[in-house]
Amino acid sequence: MKRIGVDVGGTFTDLMYWDEEGSVSVHKIPSTPQDPSLATVNGVQQLADEVGISVSDLDQFLHGTTVATNIVLEHNGSDIGLITTEGFRDILHIARKKRPLNYSSYQDLPWQKWQLVRRRNRRVVPERINAAGEVLVPLDLDAVREQVRELVSSGVRAIAVCFLHSYRNPVHEQAVKRIIEQECPGMFVSLSSEVAPQYREYERFSTTALNAFVGPRVSGYIDNLAETTRDAGVRGDIRLMTSAGGLISSRLAADNPVLLLTSGVVAGLLGGCAIGAASGHPSVITLDVGGTSADIGVAPDGKLRMKHLLDTRIGDYHAMVPMAEVDTIGAGGGSIAFVDAGGMFRVGPRSAGATPGPACYARGGTEPTSTDAMVAMGWLRADSFLSGSMFVDPQLATKAIDEHIARKLDTSVEQAAIGIFQILAHAMTEAISLHSVRKGYDPRDFSLVAEGGAGPLYAWHIAEQLRVPRVIVPHHPGIASAMGLLSTDIRVETPATVWTSSTDPDLDRIAAEFDRLSTQAVEQLAGDGLDPSEIVLERSLDCRYIGQGYELRVPAPPGEIDAEWVARTAEAFHEVHERTYSQRFDDKPVHLVNVRVAAVGKVGHVPLADVEAGGPDASAAVKGSTEALFWTADNQPKTFDTPVYDRALLKAGNVFAGPAIVEQFDSTTIVGPQQTATIDRVGHIIIETAVSTEGGQR
Repeated sequence: MKRIGVDVGGTFTDLMYWDEEGSVSVHKIPSTPQDPSLATVNGVQQLADEVGISVSDLDQFLHGTTVATNIVLEHNGSDIGLITTEGFRDILHIARKKRPLNYSSYQDLPWQKWQLVRRRNRRVVPERINAAGEVLVPLDLDAVREQVRELVSSGVRAIAVCFLHSYRNPVHEQAVKRIIEQECPGMFVSLSSEVAPQYREYERFSTTALNAFVGPRVSGYIDNLAETTRDAGVRGDIRLMTSAGGLISSRLAADNPVLLLTSGVVAGLLGGCAIGAASGHPSVITLDVGGTSADIGVAPDGKLRMKHLLDTRIGDYHAMVPMAEVDTIGAGGGSIAFVDAGGMFRVGPRSAGATPGPACYARGGTEPTSTDAMVAMGWLRADSFLSGSMFVDPQLATKAIDEHIARKLDTSVEQAAIGIFQILAHAMTEAISLHSVRKGYDPRDFSLVAEGGAGPLYAWHIAEQLRVPRVIVPHHPGIASAMGLLSTDIRVETPATVWTSSTDPDLDRIAAEFDRLSTQAVEQLAGDGLDPSEIVLERSLDCRYIGQGYELRVPAPPGEIDAEWVARTAEAFHEVHERTYSQRFDDKPVHLVNVRVAAVGKVGHVPLADVEAGGPDASAAVKGSTEALFWTADNQPKTFDTPVYDRALLKAGNVFAGPAIVEQFDSTTIVGPQQTATIDRVGHIIIETAVSTEGGQR
């Protein structure tokens, strides 16, 4: 079995190869934003050549992508149409009537300013199905045909269909789909009964429209990539990472691209979970810092947390699909530093990206970035980028910082460079706090896994600020997301609304829906080539107290669905509610809203092998030294004669003190002053603070 994982980021495309003999190889090339598939295919070919195989020898191609995410964030999706029930034309415009600024009379509502569907393309037809799934008003097929023809003539590239209560009875939506296929074969169609088959009116409309908004471009990208890899001889289908942390087939991804909205981001968290487990520290906070953004995830005991329905958003839009608890901020190696019109020193979220990139790349960029700051501080040396294969000019970095920051603030280049680093590090620290401390988790109970090309440059300082006891820098931090692709299973999840109470449960309906969803999920994976005997089913429910507005996910108890099963479900909900909100109400009835079934097809995960053992002495790995800039306790610049280690020469058991720099192909690691680094048995760098200092400053 030969497998390759490819994660496409905004600046770099990361690749990891693994085979059944335990051979692991990594590769990293600049992304091609104009066509992400170019970097993907080129990278696969280069990595195959490097390990001495043909692309046709690959059995599995696993992929994480930000294509769908970027379309939504950049508001450049397809022109789409919407067909809905009479009287519900403006659901997407009204939304939940919440406003970003409660007391401002002058504000843009994002979902209205950047509409997923322009009003002239939102069409209504006579039909009505009630909440029990009964047809009250038959669908007017002639009206549907007329509206479809008008939408097609207006030039829409996709049509979303969302009728009231179609989650209970999809017959009308299915009829519309047949008419669209007759009138315009090849049109991308998004049905709410297929994309989000559960109650909640606005969220279902928004999710269905989002699927259509990104559909043509994402499906075109997937189809093009699948065709290109087939032509290259890759055996088997492309598997893509979903927002819920599982892999799905290219066919399912092309039909439901809304499932990919946080694809690459989740892969990094999964990689972090595997890394933490291998080092004996399963509870992890992952910090994946790339060129344009930083992704932050929290996994207690190495288990993914799913986002609450209120948080399953992408940009300005609700997306009612399962999403793992990972969040992104605009902070990365390409984050641009500037002094704004009010004289405020700021960094990001605007990024230099892959093109033109930081000033030091000598590709036309003139504005200073966080990468330029670390080059000026001596942390990133001119010959350290991608093992010297990428040119870096320190003079350009210093010039950019001097012209755009130091002169405007009347300070030194050194102080300005430190400021750029600290401002961006503070943004990451606050984001980690938001997703740990404020959600009931103590960072001191976790390890911080540094991922991405820039994560190991920031993690040492952030760990001090949050009092995280250790930083884990994996063997290939810049390829962690690609590793995550090789450390997860094939997974599909489908929901259904049951809407019943623990005091008067509809046991037959609950059982029927679980059976239907189970059959549907198994058939879906079996259709993708998996043996049904290897598929594991996971059941869960969305529950709340009667009168509450939103649900919490609860694992479904095993056994026959009877009164005792409902009682165990209610008890499980009480426990989840208490853990989430620190209180429970045992005397209150529990509302069982949705049931869910996830079908999981187990695949082999990449094992992390032990590395060669050595003693505590790490001097054999030192390849030189450099003057590196840090700071004192009162935040004044201080230069240290800092040893530079070759990551490839470090052995298990090696110990060295900071400040230190560790260089490797895909990243550079900083060990701060008063910190100690140890190489564990699988080659991870474990960084711990030897002497605590107030605020983590030097």
